[in-house]
Parts: sequence; C-alpha cells; structure tokens
Amino acid sequence: MDARDVNLTLDFCLRVGELLLSSGAGAADVAASMRSLSRHLGLRNAEIDVTYINLSMQYQPDPEEMPVLVTRQVQIRAIDYDHLTQVDHLIRDVIRGALDLKEARAELARIVSGGHGRPRWAVTLGVAAMAAAVAVQLGGGVLVSLLASVSAVGIDRLQLGLMRRRLPIFYQQVAGAGLASLLALGAAASPVDIDVSSSITANIVVLLAGIGFMGALQDALTGFHITASARLMEALMSTAGIIAGVSGGLALASAVGVTIPPITPGATDVQGTSLSVAGAAIAAGAFAYASYAPRRIIAPIALIAAVAMGIFLALPTDLGRALGVGVAAFFVGLVSYSVSGRLRVPPLVVVVSAVVPLLPGLSIYRGLTLLSEGTGPDTSDGLLAMFTAASIAVALSSGVFLGEYVAQPLKRPARKLEARLAGPRLVGPVRTPRTRKRGRKARSEPA
Repeated sequence: MDARDVNLTLDFCLRVGELLLSSGAGAADVAASMRSLSRHLGLRNAEIDVTYINLSMQYQPDPEEMPVLVTRQVQIRAIDYDHLTQVDHLIRDVIRGALDLKEARAELARIVSGGHGRPRWAVTLGVAAMAAAVAVQLGGGVLVSLLASVSAVGIDRLQLGLMRRRLPIFYQQVAGAGLASLLALGAAASPVDIDVSSSITANIVVLLAGIGFMGALQDALTGFHITASARLMEALMSTAGIIAGVSGGLALASAVGVTIPPITPGATDVQGTSLSVAGAAIAAGAFAYASYAPRRIIAPIALIAAVAMGIFLALPTDLGRALGVGVAAFFVGLVSYSVSGRLRVPPLVVVVSAVVPLLPGLSIYRGLTLLSEGTGPDTSDGLLAMFTAASIAVALSSGVFLGEYVAQPLKRPARKLEARLAGPRLVGPVRTPRTRKRGRKARSEPA
C-alpha cells in the first residue's frame, strides 16, 4: 500500500472508533473493531491505543521503514443508537468484503452527516413517557405520572439549552435535578394530594439513564483501566450533580416548611406487580426511542425489560435489592445477544435500554431524604441507602456482562485476531470470516 492509502485507512479506522467510543461502546470493542477493519483493509499488525478522549493508530510495514502514527480526539456526541447500528453494519460489510475503502469512507460520511432519525420534539416526548412510566412502576397514580412527565420535559429542554452553551455535564445534572425538586416542591405546597416523592425518584432515573456505568465496568473488566477510570469519574460527577440538585431542593423544602417524605422500597409494589412490570416495559422502550434506537428493536427491548422486572419482583426480598437486580441484569445479558443478532442491532442497544427500570433512583432518593433529616438513625439509614445505590449500579453492570459471557463465548478465530479483547462483544462482529482460512486450506491440498 502507498502512503496515501495507509493514511486513508488509518483515518477511516479512527473515525469509526471515535463514533463507537462516543456512543458508549467499551474500549475493548472499539479496539477490536478497529483492528478487524485495518486487517481487512490491508494493514496487518497495526498498533491501536484507546483512551477516553483520544484514539491513536500506528502502522509500520517494515522495521527499516518509518512508522505512520495518526491520532484523533474523541468528540462528545449525543447518544444515537441508529448511527451506532449503521456503523456496526458498516464494519461487518467491510470485513465481509462487500465494501472497499473508498465506498466505506463514503458510507461513513453519509452516516455521520445524515442527522438524527427523529425530530428533537419526539425525543422530548420519549423522555416524558419514560418518566411517567417509571412513576407508574414506583406505584404512582395519574397525577404523579403527569407531574413526572412535565418535570422530564422541563429537564430535557433545560439540559439541551445548557449543552448548547457547552456547560459541563455536572452543572447540567444539578440544574435538571434541581428543576425536578422545585416542581415537586410546588406541587407539595399546593392543596392537591400528590406523592411528589415518586415524581422526584422517576426524574432521578431519567437523569441516571444517560450515565455510562456500563462502559466503565466493561473497560475495567477488559483491562482498559485508564479509560475505565475516566468513565467512572465522569459517571460519579454526573451522579454527584443529581445528588446536589435533589439535596438543594430538599433543603429548600425544609426551609419553607414543606414536608417531602422519603419513599421506601416496599412502596414500589403498591399498585401491584402487573403495573410495575408494565411501567418497566414502557420506560425501557421510551428510553430506546429517545436514544434513536431503530424501531424494530423497541418492542423486544420493552419485553425484555418487563421480564427482567418480573424476575426482580419475584425474588425474595431477603436476598437484598442488589442481588435481585444482579439476577435480573444477568437475564438481560443472557438474552440480548440472541435478540440483537436476529434484529441486526448491537447488543449494547438492548442491554443499556433494558436495564433502565432497574437503575437505583429509589435508593438514591431515599438516602438523600434520610440524610436531610439530620443525625441519628436516619443518617445511618441514609448512608446505607446510598451504599445500596452504588451496589445496585455495580450489580447491574456485572450481571449484564456475566450474562454476555455465558451467551456469547469467544470463538478461537476471534481470539487470535483480537488478542486484546478479554470479554463479550457488545459492538462489532463476534466472528471473523472464514474465507481466507478456506483459501489457505484449498491451496495446501494437492492438485
């Protein structure tokens, strides 16, 4: 290959890796996909380095020649699972030999420049439906669901404006959580009898849904510790913003004499298991819709989330919330590989959306309300609730990946080609084509 083709190939691989990483894919999946692309486009043994904000590839065809090093900074993008799905198909087409480098670069440019597949107002409606469904899942009635959906619309539009002004994510989360708390405070001060605690909790789940706990744990499990640390720090800062916003609202409520009671785990089953399961299904499907997931996968995601919630509610409460959530997440990881393969979407789209109803919004809100009441037993219970929230987040991620390990064992050809990969694939092809292997076998046979 001449220098021009080498540079174009490296640039194409880096652009694909940038889109995958910014969409929430694990660093191992990004590196493996880039390595597969470079090999099938003629660059064997290219060195790849993935961090949270930078990608680099180095290619040296011969020890006596100067190496070619290309780097690219990862730009922060809004999650778009439709773009992620199209890029995943592009990777498979290149590896299958259906596209050459020029065609692949043109297709990637079309995907990136094509814009989102849904209007922005439709995404806002999806976020509102998600908040209302979580409120139903928590046992809220019509008024609670309405308040949660109105708060979610306000949060979405507020954060969109702050993001356009390039305000850091921490302040976006503070503003969103603070707005939800203020609206709940106004509702609690009104003569209308409404459980504002469920509304706040539902909006905490909405704010938690976009945080990359899944990618952080995957990077930690697969040996990309620098990227895992960066993603974990970003997730902690985002969660800290939610805590700060809700705490400010609770403090203001105490100052003006408005009582906002804590919500207990037992309150989630007030309206029965059937409503909780239905709320979980709608919440997961609405999040997938708001994240621009292809329409064909939304109903399966809702079904998987409903079954997972049913599993969680069916387990004895003596086991603890973290263990119950882990078992439900294991089911999600176990079935997501087969479902995503049949519907031709990356498993990442399924697992991230299906675990949304299991996010620890309830534990976070309960811990904050108990901590706001002062010292004594309430403080200990509040700290325990916050620790439970952290345990649930870990149980969610680890349960999903354990299910993926069971459902998607690595095959030997993939292990040889993708040496650094140490876990299940959530993005990119699992197996490599066998055409070259068959060709070598045919050439070795006597004429």
